[in-house]
Amino acid sequence: MSNELEEAGLKYLEKEFGSLTRREKAVIRSILEGKNISRNVNSILEEKWTYGERVADAVARFGGSWAFLLLFAAALTSWVIVNSYLLIGEAFDPYPYILLNLFLSMLAAIQAPIIMMSQNRQAARDRLDAAHDYEVNLKAELEIRQMQEKLDELREQKWQELLDLQNRQILFLEQMLSRLGD
Repeated sequence: MSNELEEAGLKYLEKEFGSLTRREKAVIRSILEGKNISRNVNSILEEKWTYGERVADAVARFGGSWAFLLLFAAALTSWVIVNSYLLIGEAFDPYPYILLNLFLSMLAAIQAPIIMMSQNRQAARDRLDAAHDYEVNLKAELEIRQMQEKLDELREQKWQELLDLQNRQILFLEQMLSRLGD
């Protein structure tokens, strides 16, 4: 569409809704140009991920799974059995398992920030999803409003046509009555 039409549309909407954001102007341009605004936000984000971000997500995904919990429980149970029963007198980490506590603390110190990085990335994805949803909803709302205006125009046009037809019929009937009266 022409720039004049685009500017007229933007001015109309700015007058009606106040100042428009860059995102709202992009939505209006997509309507005027007849382009789709929806896109796959996930694929856009995944293309930008670094190797470290992919690893952080994999660690967070595994760290929050049943497989991790079961594997971790098996490792802890094995540690306790080996050090308490199988290596009696020669245990490398006897009760109260100070070395095990050190390893658990180190694991928690490393795993927690990695999981937080993944959660921060998920929050950023959620914000991008929300912004995209806003754009799609805004475009749908504006297109519905546009269609409603077109329907109103068509209805007004049809009413005018019906009124013209009725006026012609009345004129015709009046002419017939005047002929009958002569």
